[in-house]
Amino acid sequence: MALSPKKRISNARYNEKCDNFNLRPTKERGQQIRAAAAASGESLQGFCLKAIDFYMEHLEREAQKGGAE
Repeated sequence: MALSPKKRISNARYNEKCDNFNLRPTKERGQQIRAAAAASGESLQGFCLKAIDFYMEHLEREAQKGGAE
């Protein structure tokens, strides 16, 4: 089914707000990541973004510890 002109405009507006980058894990690692996402009940994108957020928060906490000494 073709997209309506309104939907195309809406999609384009949304895509303008989004960043885009690719991850290229090995096939084996990709399968592991997909399996972990499925086991957690999340989409692959949601799982990856949550993992990145978690790690960024970890780095921030570590930086704060280092600065507090």
